[in-house]
Amino acid sequence: MHKFFLIVKELEEQIVNHNLKEGDKLPSIRVLANQYHVSKSTVIRALHDLEQRHIVYSVDKSGYYLVKSGITAHEEEQGMIDFATSSPDPNIFPYLDFQHCVNKAIDTYKQDLFTYGTPQGLPSLLHIMQKQLANYQVFTNVRNLFVVSGIQQALSILTALPFPNGKRKILIEQPSYHLFIEHLITYGVPVTGIKRTSRGIDFEELEEIFKTEDIKFFYTMPRFHNPLGCSYSAEEKKKIVALAHKYDVYIVEDDYLADMEQDTKADPLYAYDDKTHVIYLKSYSKIIFPGLRIGIAVIPDSLLIAFTQYKRIQDIDSSMLSQGALEIYLKSSMFDRHKQKIKSYYEQRSRLLQAALEQQLIQNRNLFSFDVGVKSSLHTYIRLIEDVPANEVIRRLKKKSLWIEPIDKHYLPSFPKDNLLKLNVSRVRLNGIEDGVHLLIDEIRQLMTASFSKSP
Repeated sequence: MHKFFLIVKELEEQIVNHNLKEGDKLPSIRVLANQYHVSKSTVIRALHDLEQRHIVYSVDKSGYYLVKSGITAHEEEQGMIDFATSSPDPNIFPYLDFQHCVNKAIDTYKQDLFTYGTPQGLPSLLHIMQKQLANYQVFTNVRNLFVVSGIQQALSILTALPFPNGKRKILIEQPSYHLFIEHLITYGVPVTGIKRTSRGIDFEELEEIFKTEDIKFFYTMPRFHNPLGCSYSAEEKKKIVALAHKYDVYIVEDDYLADMEQDTKADPLYAYDDKTHVIYLKSYSKIIFPGLRIGIAVIPDSLLIAFTQYKRIQDIDSSMLSQGALEIYLKSSMFDRHKQKIKSYYEQRSRLLQAALEQQLIQNRNLFSFDVGVKSSLHTYIRLIEDVPANEVIRRLKKKSLWIEPIDKHYLPSFPKDNLLKLNVSRVRLNGIEDGVHLLIDEIRQLMTASFSKSP
């Protein structure tokens, strides 16, 4: 890694880890130059980069200081611990970097960005995405790539268009992505569910559903499932693809957190297919920011004509300005640097949450269960005993400024719901994770005690 990027990365990590606090003075230019064995000009470049992104500010003849964050300060002032919000933290959005890319895109493409594009997407961006997808073991041709206005649009199109297998029903995991569930219910799409836990799914049940029901496609999140946070093993992925081929069922793979993966050997489902039955979807919402509204869909040859027609009817094209800016961002070193920052930011929070839950589990196995050792990213969950209703825990904790979102919306209305609490680290304060888990378990204990005292 270039020393300039290393300095920026490690200073950002110290800020995220609260080793540097708001208002603190950073080490001097001379100290940093000696520490990293670089010239003072390299250190100045790194500090200037942080200053441009409003992370630090300079004081003449004094040095550089850490800027105070309004959102973090507000949360600390309120004493709120937020395990509910799943949208990314705005404090880590690459505002200035992306603004630079927008300006550069306008200079480069000019009027091309302000006319109608093509349903498939900006050609130069598609070529960049093709190369980037290869890093995730998704090897495809440019003709099979479509820029979409987020994964939600791709799912809407795939749900509506007829598939070569002539089937109509959608199979989804339970729990699953709540907005897709809402879409299916709103439009009256035939849908059924299969239970998923951190230990996977029942493959005998999956085969029976594929064999006996009219399944058009199976929508799945193999990596860092939302809301469970778990991932399928390589063997499980191979089994799913094999069953899809055997019973002519398509797989829609939502790889929305591909950029958060730390294991370079964790390939997507798509890598085990022969490019005929797996439709691969990837989002840039979590890794850059949700407002970008750009995702990528890898469509098999058998669906190309239909997908093109349906997408053109829906919106002609996704924002050309956003596409032009994203192309420049992906080509530059800015994206890789930002990706490493985001991965480090969320991985630390995930590890802290995991460690806090494991510690509480040792002392409170009678209160909840938690699968130790399951690698997660933004999401995880705990299972409560039946005498302690999850929604009552949530209601009581809200009065104590600890926010947890109910999991009900992640289930089909007719599907049996497990007594789970989902926990998300996207917006929780680093120094609030351990306290939040302690408060959560204490509330569960109080509810269980109250429940048992009422028993005859």
